[in-house]
Amino acid sequence: MKLSPSAHVDTFARESLPPQDSWPAFEFTLPELQYPDRLNAATALLEDTIAKHGADRVALRTPEGDVWTYGELLEQANRIANLLVEDHEIVPGNRVMLRMPNNPWTVACWLAVLKVGAVVVTTMTAWKPSEIERIVEKTSPSTIIVDHRFLEDLIAAIGNKVDTIIFGDGAATSLENAIANKSDKFDDVQTAADDVALLGPTSGTTGMPKVTMHFHRDILANADTFGKYLVKMQADDLCAGSPPLAFTFGLGGLVVFPLRFGAATLLVEKATPVEFADLTEQFGVTVLYTAPTGYRAILKEGKGEKLRGLRAGVSAGEHLPEETWQGVFDATGVRLIDGIGSTEMLHVFISAEGEDIRPGATGKAVPGYRATILDENGNELGAGEIGRLGVIGPTGCRYLNDERQANYISGPWNVTGDTYLMDENGYFHYQARSDSMIVTSGYNVGAPEVEGALNQHPDVAESAVVGWPDKERGLVIGAFVVLREGVSPSDELKEQLRSFVKEKIAYYKCPRRIEFVTELPRNPSGKLQHFKLRERAAEIAASEDAATGGANSKEGKK
Repeated sequence: MKLSPSAHVDTFARESLPPQDSWPAFEFTLPELQYPDRLNAATALLEDTIAKHGADRVALRTPEGDVWTYGELLEQANRIANLLVEDHEIVPGNRVMLRMPNNPWTVACWLAVLKVGAVVVTTMTAWKPSEIERIVEKTSPSTIIVDHRFLEDLIAAIGNKVDTIIFGDGAATSLENAIANKSDKFDDVQTAADDVALLGPTSGTTGMPKVTMHFHRDILANADTFGKYLVKMQADDLCAGSPPLAFTFGLGGLVVFPLRFGAATLLVEKATPVEFADLTEQFGVTVLYTAPTGYRAILKEGKGEKLRGLRAGVSAGEHLPEETWQGVFDATGVRLIDGIGSTEMLHVFISAEGEDIRPGATGKAVPGYRATILDENGNELGAGEIGRLGVIGPTGCRYLNDERQANYISGPWNVTGDTYLMDENGYFHYQARSDSMIVTSGYNVGAPEVEGALNQHPDVAESAVVGWPDKERGLVIGAFVVLREGVSPSDELKEQLRSFVKEKIAYYKCPRRIEFVTELPRNPSGKLQHFKLRERAAEIAASEDAATGGANSKEGKK
């Protein structure tokens, strides 16, 4: 695949792409996917949408009453773009990291970075200093834009090593004050469609994380496939959802899809699932994005009635069990759109909607994508056979300077790390994760990273982390811990270990279940047998459910 001439002055991103012979196949089979050689995603999402729908259409709302029109969003993004170029000397190809929650300013900053031809590095606000430090080291940002509420961990991670723009601290130099006198006009850089626009870190390993690389055309491709054909985005939709914008599920559903089709988004910095149900009813949300965990919590609290106004409810981030789908349908009449996506593919590539939904099945390949089941040697399997999920489409895996590229690619296929079965009608049925990734409450959590944090505690000799079955959440993080000689197990020590891990890594990676054991199972070569521990966790969960009439244990609810 020959790349177009790049608009990047800073050539870091293109030079950091993996060798093309290690890429998966890319296919652009739909008319919507025939993008021009020169394409800036921000131009397409703002100027092009305004040309079609008008500047006065509402783009963004908040529960606090803020309302941004498309015209106002464009003006603020242009002012920020001018600030980046004039005051911070950002040139096309520089990386700009965002450490901000779900609010309109974050969207304006994200768009501004694309406008100037720079590359957005998205980060979770929940990340701890060690996690931030690794991403900074990997992506070498020229500037970081940070909400003042999340500045402390950034300073702890890197000090003053990187030029930083602070939002919301009230200082004269804060972003909102610094742009006050900037022009609201900006000529977007005419980037190549295959210039890198976005660097998205993944979860799942100790040490240096993997960082996915996505082009300007990739950002639009997910809207023009899943957003158009499955969610069926409409200009009068109001979207809302729980995933952070740093998570590509949230970025697509709450920013890219609505802006692509002239719709609006209710951006919520933080809310429980029940609060989202209330907001859905209060504001007339028509498209909701959250994980199965969120929908289960809404049902449990008797708030399902508040979702009856939805045109579409989208579930992703983890497997949607049939009983959860049916529970939502019975309570609301809403047929949840299930989907599987990945950071490597940017968004959802297998799904179904409306009458095509088969509860319990994830769905079929989204228009524009192909999917199959592969054996361990990369050969395609037939219907009814269990194997690795392989996908080809307009998006695909490209890791930033990472030899692990080979782990995600098998011939032309992206191999997602999920075990699936395809039935005779072409529907894909989820079986399990085929690696050490644990998908819990919509987050991807790597067992080795949690083990690494636990093992730093002075009382821990070694640990093993697995997905622990949980009726409410599907899976929670569970840890089997061997204590050092002379240390006695106790509930107090369990709480100490949880607090310790929360100081090392993001809170959502903290073990909810901890079991003390005298040794961990290993094979003759000494390799840890996680599968035996998963079996043990399932046995414990089943016995607890039987003893409590199907309820989870108290520890599992902490």
